[in-house]
Amino acid sequence: MVKFKPTSIALALLASGTMAVSFPAMAAEAETQDEQKEQKVVKDKQTGVTVTVTGFRESLQKSAAMKKNNSAIVETLSAEDIGKLPDVSIAESLARLPGLAAQRLDGRANVISIRGLGPELNMTTLNGREQVTIGDSRAVEFDQYPSEMINEVVVYKTPNAALATTQGLGGTTDLRTIKPLALGEKKIKATARLEQNSLGNLNPDTDDTGERFSLTFVDQFADDTVGIALGLSHMNSPNQEERWNAWGYPTLGLTTDGNGNDIPYQDRDGNDIDPDTLVIGGAKPYVRSSELKRTGFMGVVEYVPNANYAMTFDAFYSDFEDRQTLRGIEIPLAWGGGWSNNGITPLEVNDGYVTELQVNNGFFQVRNDMNIRDAELQAYGLNNVFTIDQNWEVEADLSYSKADRADWGLESYAGTGRGNFNGIGDNAIVSMNGTRGITVDPTINYADPNVLLLGGNLSWGNGLTVPSDGQDGFINNPWVQDELTALKFSANRALSNDYFTNLEFGVNLSERDKFKRDKGSFLTLNAYPQMLAVPSEFLLPATSLGFLGIDGMLSYDMLGLYNSGVYNETSENLTVASRATNSWDVSEEITTAYFKLDVDAMLGGTNVRGDLGLQIVHADQSSTGNAVRPEEDSNGDPTGFQEVYVASGGADYTEVLPSINLAFEVADDQLIRVGLARTLQRPRMDQLNASRGFNFNAANANTTQAEYEQDPTRSPWSGSGGNPQLRPWLMDQIDVSYENYFDEGYFSAAIYHKHLENWINDNSTVEADFSATADSLGIDGVITQGLISAPENGSGGYVRGGELTLNLPFAMISESLDGFGTVLSFSYADSEVREDSESDPIRLQGLSRKVANGTVYYENGGFQFRTSVRYRSDFLGEVTGLSLARTTVTVQAETLVDAQVSYDFEQSGVEGLSVFLQATNLTDEPFISYSNDDRRQVRDHQVYGRNMMLGVSYEF
Repeated sequence: MVKFKPTSIALALLASGTMAVSFPAMAAEAETQDEQKEQKVVKDKQTGVTVTVTGFRESLQKSAAMKKNNSAIVETLSAEDIGKLPDVSIAESLARLPGLAAQRLDGRANVISIRGLGPELNMTTLNGREQVTIGDSRAVEFDQYPSEMINEVVVYKTPNAALATTQGLGGTTDLRTIKPLALGEKKIKATARLEQNSLGNLNPDTDDTGERFSLTFVDQFADDTVGIALGLSHMNSPNQEERWNAWGYPTLGLTTDGNGNDIPYQDRDGNDIDPDTLVIGGAKPYVRSSELKRTGFMGVVEYVPNANYAMTFDAFYSDFEDRQTLRGIEIPLAWGGGWSNNGITPLEVNDGYVTELQVNNGFFQVRNDMNIRDAELQAYGLNNVFTIDQNWEVEADLSYSKADRADWGLESYAGTGRGNFNGIGDNAIVSMNGTRGITVDPTINYADPNVLLLGGNLSWGNGLTVPSDGQDGFINNPWVQDELTALKFSANRALSNDYFTNLEFGVNLSERDKFKRDKGSFLTLNAYPQMLAVPSEFLLPATSLGFLGIDGMLSYDMLGLYNSGVYNETSENLTVASRATNSWDVSEEITTAYFKLDVDAMLGGTNVRGDLGLQIVHADQSSTGNAVRPEEDSNGDPTGFQEVYVASGGADYTEVLPSINLAFEVADDQLIRVGLARTLQRPRMDQLNASRGFNFNAANANTTQAEYEQDPTRSPWSGSGGNPQLRPWLMDQIDVSYENYFDEGYFSAAIYHKHLENWINDNSTVEADFSATADSLGIDGVITQGLISAPENGSGGYVRGGELTLNLPFAMISESLDGFGTVLSFSYADSEVREDSESDPIRLQGLSRKVANGTVYYENGGFQFRTSVRYRSDFLGEVTGLSLARTTVTVQAETLVDAQVSYDFEQSGVEGLSVFLQATNLTDEPFISYSNDDRRQVRDHQVYGRNMMLGVSYEF
């Protein structure tokens, strides 16, 4: 029977160790590897000419071979050489793949959406094992993974049963470290580069230059039965930002005349202004300077003493510190009337929006802030494969991973007087500049240390533990820890018939525990109620806010000032329910049994290969948290403090998930793929938390069960929080693709439809059981059901779309263009999800309707150049909000341009040496977000500048 045969290019690349193969298969191909390890060469199957494959071109060919030979619909990335992915970061490389898009955080690609489904709806694995995360959700932040430590990446757009618990609705991204025995040769490579940001150091006590280096060692010992790969990477990367941030946009409303009658505002020409006109409520512009330090380690040990046993141990470690210095001014505007200024005077209106106004005796607050994030990620895996005979293979895989993240955000305030309406007021003119935000023409010198004194000139204290005018700063201090242990047992049985080649079955057991602790603290000067001049030892040169129209602002060493003991700290957790309810524990125990049949058959003269599979997933989830309600005195009046009780909850469920992947070889090197599957994605960990803020309304204490069922709002209980009884997202999907492979390139087209069930609406009204809370309070004889605002499962919806990809070497067009080539892709996605048939569609987080990527490259004679453009249309993204809490906003479409140029001196007789220059964000593309789907309501406008990197690498 004629079977599917890879092309000669694919065979050569497979032999060089770029494909993930089982240990018996790897041993069987050892002879071929020995023949190929000196040079990565292939013979053109038509001309027979030997072609040397190197650099970026080699990376593209490896990726094409991996894509073609996988049974599922996948996208792939492969390193050009050890320690060298095609881009500066993994996230940027992933964002160039068809159907994938990255969201930037502080100027760097951070999280990934796949086929219109956001980061929390996709899964990420390392060497096939599920990864923990440093965030509140399941979304992996890819800047935790040094690109030098990753050898290849496979993104599964259609699942197979052997992916165990790691399926995602959009896809599963598998990061893979190097396999030293598959490489088959000794290599030592060192890389170093310097980095600089084009904005310069926006804060006087920071730097705009950094460095990055890596060292990789790979070797084989004991007659190639032992392989070792070690990698070390260190990065100190600068990042600068001019950040405009708006509080929000209320309607202007009415003013009053001298007799207290409501009348419309008037513009500078005396025209009445519609009360529904939007006006900016306030602003918080900053300049931010960051120093990102990351040290990563990778280690792999392979031991294959004979054909019957193979062992692999791999370890991955990343230590991540992001130190951010932020200086800016808090500017109350329309929302400051009555408590921080004497109102505003609108001067100009355009398109239903106040575009110029005057602040009347306004009080602005100068802020010197610092955010420090310490994160540690570690992952270990031990894999054992036993070959019983030529038909049976048994595998045992044990893994452990842990993530630990601690944020510490310091705010320090200064103003012209303590509390509202004290000190020197500002009659600034404020002008709106489209997406760029505001410019301010102030009447105060905000850089004068004799005018600006330490202390809060806005009355933001709680009036209980902290006087209302006694908040002189603040500290946010959340801590997240995530731990995962997994054990997988599986067996493979080789089959010999006309339809199936292999049967794999097994079970995967995993336990995951994640917790969050959130603390907040008011800072009050020891000298309160006095305000203090900044001590001279902490004073720094003024920081320019030129982008805002303010030449300079008071700057000082806020961390040194804090460490000097000038502040008292008071816990906010005593009075603010959202602090207590943002602390929780969530645990999961997942058992997945599966089987998978590999298909290789002839149907009507067409070779068909692929897999059929089934998963049975059982999940047991539980959570403990805090139930919080306002405290009352003996008279039943609120004291302003809160009472905290234990809350808990959980659920378990079982789901059956079938999957089919089939590839039809309709002609030489042409495939039509079909994928059918049912997949699930477990809820976000923070959605599963049992914490809730609640109220007990004694006036409804006598409501009967019948009355409650007739009108649930009559319950004495109400509140908001998480939902530990959430069921997972479920999805039925169909995928069809056409792939045409030609020498060194390919074309592919794909369409898909994903029917969503059980999707999760983050803000619904759901029924909750308050019996545990009632017991804690000692309340008897009342109903224990009530309504809370919490995440809830919805009913239906869909995501659908299509993708086009072209990988074209220009030599196919003309021999004179040899060395030139391009990689182009375009993706379209659409969705519709509703709470019910009458509700408006809900926008899915992470979905951009259009995503496009283009790379043009040239590689010849040791010289290599490429420039890349990636575009994504508007999408709903997640950003950091008040008190470091997550919030969703609409992110405006963006186009990013990067470029790289390098030269390999091997052509000049210096073997192993190369130099390179890399530039990211060449067009200085801003990050823009806006609220309420209204482009006038710009929330963020962030400018990051360009990053330039000059480097050298040497391979021993």
